[in-house]
Amino acid sequence: MDKKMNRRQLLAGVSAAVASATTVLPASAKTIRPKLIGTSILITGTSSGFGYLGALHYARHGAKVIATMRNLPRPEAAELAKIAKSENLDLHIVELDVLSDESVTKAVAQAEKIAGGGLNVVINNAGIGMAGPIEVQDLEATQLMFDTNVFGVQRVTRAALPAMRVKKSGQIFNISSQLGRVMVPGFGQYSPSKFALEAMSEQMAYELVQHGIDVTIIQPGGYPTDIWKKRNAYDNALLKRADKSRLEAYPALSARMGAAQGGGRSADPMDIPHAISEIIAMPAGKRPLRRAVHPGAKPQLAINKISAEVQVGFLGNSPLGPWVKAVHS
Repeated sequence: MDKKMNRRQLLAGVSAAVASATTVLPASAKTIRPKLIGTSILITGTSSGFGYLGALHYARHGAKVIATMRNLPRPEAAELAKIAKSENLDLHIVELDVLSDESVTKAVAQAEKIAGGGLNVVINNAGIGMAGPIEVQDLEATQLMFDTNVFGVQRVTRAALPAMRVKKSGQIFNISSQLGRVMVPGFGQYSPSKFALEAMSEQMAYELVQHGIDVTIIQPGGYPTDIWKKRNAYDNALLKRADKSRLEAYPALSARMGAAQGGGRSADPMDIPHAISEIIAMPAGKRPLRRAVHPGAKPQLAINKISAEVQVGFLGNSPLGPWVKAVHS
């Protein structure tokens, strides 16, 4: 175990240009076209948004992509399959519902069979949003948010890690948010669930150093994807069953429920697949713990920086220090 930890530390010290925990996507990243030939990638939530775009992007760069989504068959899957066939892409569509232990276990086993062994990369992209004051978020809404954004990631990661550990290599990407570090009133349980995802991901990163597996948290800002339309659907369902007196106690925040307007955002959603493919192409042990991705403000960067400093200061000289320093080098 000591040798593996030392390898990480040596790798991290090779170059001063090693990505840090607060690395920001460079403006030139869109021109980077890393080759992903021979890389097996499982992605959750590929029916739309970052997952759909990413599945095609990685496959077009030579990766063997296992694109997963729930409720098959569905039009989005047929569209992906049609594009993959027309472009001769190594893209496979597998049914996976992150809310189901059975579905996740079956899908990951199928993905490993397609990959011929442990996966090289797992991208936990599936997630949902919901608005409204915390008091308005009933247990049904709260459980759905955490079950999707946190427990779903845990299900998929636990299913994929044993085979990765056998290979002593791998990369886990967890899609968080700026709101996994900073909060905006009225976003319901979204920030709490993403804060939990951030903590779980970072702890996992420390623990997996000894197994040669990297973890990267992607922190997007606001992008024009279907998450806003889907959020409105969840909000409207919550509004129908919400207690009127609770809604009236927060008039300004309740008025925003079911009225999200994500279409006016101009940032390019392809920023996320570009960032992920660039990080995949980095040598093992040099990949950043966190990557903030957005052309606009990145309020989480200061928190990322101080968090890394606190962790190293807190545990750097303890028996766990080599793992913590390896992640933050």
